[in-house]
Amino acid sequence: MGIIAWLVLGLLAGAIAKILLPGRDPGGLIGTTFIGIAGAFLGGWASSRFLDRPITTDFYDTATWISAIAGSLALLIAYRILFGHSRSRR
Repeated sequence: MGIIAWLVLGLLAGAIAKILLPGRDPGGLIGTTFIGIAGAFLGGWASSRFLDRPITTDFYDTATWISAIAGSLALLIAYRILFGHSRSRR
């Protein structure tokens, strides 16, 4: 997959992670989008590195989508833990 495909995958994985983990995020929509893109890269890297699952060139690979969503969820949870209470709630 090319870089544009990874960005689209990350955007969609971030949206799915946000649906699975609803609530108020400190970064808003743009922050969640960047977390989704970074999570897709992190999930793909972790899948290929630790699970011995090579990254395929097919955009519709189920394992790639699951690893991208899992990476997005992990980063979203970490982001909420680290920065969740840094802004004042109104």
